[in-house]
Amino acid sequence: MGGEKRIPFSFARRPCHKAAMKKLDRLPTRAEFSHVTDWVFDLDNTLYPHHVNLFAQIDRNMTAYVAELLSLDPAEAKKLQKAYYRDHGTTLQGLMIHHGVDPNDFLERAHAIDYSVVPADPALGEAIRALPGRKFIFTNGSTAHAEMTARALGILDHFDEIFDIVAADFVPKPAGDTYDKFMSLHRVDTRNAVMFEDLPRNLVVPKALGMKTVLLVPRNLEYEFVEAWETSSDADEQIDYVTEDLTGFLSRVVATV
Repeated sequence: MGGEKRIPFSFARRPCHKAAMKKLDRLPTRAEFSHVTDWVFDLDNTLYPHHVNLFAQIDRNMTAYVAELLSLDPAEAKKLQKAYYRDHGTTLQGLMIHHGVDPNDFLERAHAIDYSVVPADPALGEAIRALPGRKFIFTNGSTAHAEMTARALGILDHFDEIFDIVAADFVPKPAGDTYDKFMSLHRVDTRNAVMFEDLPRNLVVPKALGMKTVLLVPRNLEYEFVEAWETSSDADEQIDYVTEDLTGFLSRVVATV
């Protein structure tokens, strides 16, 4: 980004993911999920598949925000935006630390997007509805964004609560304090909980807290036009399951619980 050529690369070609690759075909069983009472889902690229590419709109809005704020050309703004994302967990956190931006203004402008590109997914809704226990959305985005996205998918009514970046005091995953705030607020027993995420680094803390962890990957294990560090991780041993089909994964859990 910002002068660097981004090229598609395959999850299957990255040696750091060999352990996770082996888990792609590992199917959930009744014994492994029968104790789960709290189901925690990331939002973007987790509750909807990577190929929907909704986040691309948010990404463009964030780049435009940085460019306007700091009078940068688009390439330099993109480079700085991604550096803040990499170093601070979200672009917003970096902008707050280094430039004192109004987080609410940033979130409103970043999420001014077209949600009609998100297809309704009744099968996913049915699978989530059938899960025994409570269901949460835990996102580094805003509640408004989560509600709009989940409403477009047709799954909003199946969730008990949304924990967003505002509730986290604007400190994003993977910060341990943010997970602690979520668990404390909702009285989640991590021994009876599972976390679904698309970023390996965001599963390190949940695993350490005793949660089961599920990594969502793109269809055919192909990440296109992403930064290598976003999917590169030393945390493969912290991932219990890998799936490219959330609906199928949950449906199997429901069928065996």
